[in-house]
Amino acid sequence: MPPEGLELLKHSDILTYEELVRIIAVLTRQGIRKVRITGGEPLVRKGIVDFVRAVKSLGSIDDLSLTTNGSLLAPLAEHLKAAGLDRVNISLDTINPERFHFITGNCGQLSDTLKGIESALQAGLTPVKLNVVLSEAVTEADIAYFSELVIAQPVAIRFIEYMPIGHGGVGPGMSVQTVKELLEKYTANILDPVASNGKGNGPAKYYRVAKAKGCFGFITPISEHFCGSCNRIRLTADGKFRPCLLSNQELDIKTPLRNGATDTELVRLFSQVIGQKPGEHKLTGDDHGFKRKMSQIGG
Repeated sequence: MPPEGLELLKHSDILTYEELVRIIAVLTRQGIRKVRITGGEPLVRKGIVDFVRAVKSLGSIDDLSLTTNGSLLAPLAEHLKAAGLDRVNISLDTINPERFHFITGNCGQLSDTLKGIESALQAGLTPVKLNVVLSEAVTEADIAYFSELVIAQPVAIRFIEYMPIGHGGVGPGMSVQTVKELLEKYTANILDPVASNGKGNGPAKYYRVAKAKGCFGFITPISEHFCGSCNRIRLTADGKFRPCLLSNQELDIKTPLRNGATDTELVRLFSQVIGQKPGEHKLTGDDHGFKRKMSQIGG
């Protein structure tokens, strides 16, 4: 989150839950079986539990997940599970309260996020995945903590290579190789690669260590991009289809939707945006003039 915060959208500028459910319903008829609700922070929006229930009630979603910073999750975890949510991804870059406060733009407390992780495990929102972006905010002390956590809890801790897209003044941190070496140091074990065929694994490469209840994962969009196997399309809160996270290209669906577009016309727009997926991103080391912050797109 940038330190100056984000410009808030008017309620009329964002898709309603009813509009979102209609879009998802249309896309399920085109073969979509996995939906992930992201943000910003999806748990701040009123009615999120009912929205989850409405999406799951479509009957054709095999994997319904949600990405959150976890600060509001504890009181909602059981309700979200009962409504049909399958699992959660929780952003946790550091266990230092001050750095956490800075990264999240004062949106939530570290203690609340830690309670959210425990509540997600208790509610069965599994596998619980913790996303750690390797920015300069991540220290060796954080790696030591994550090493202990993966031994004690059945969580998947995924280290995500830093992407230069609007991180609000936080620069790149340690490399994936450095993290692997530190994990082996603090677990006193060798990282053992495992097949990534689990539920919702996506592009992560996973590793286990002996006697650990959880596992580690690494997502490397820069050094080892996975564009050739990417099958994801993003829908922004303000109604834009986005064929690639690492691109400014967007296709408006909100305007035709509100102008009375038929389901067939919505399918045509969806097919159009699929056709616009690039062969690979052009990201290297600069921000490439991205118009949105990462917190406005969702990961």
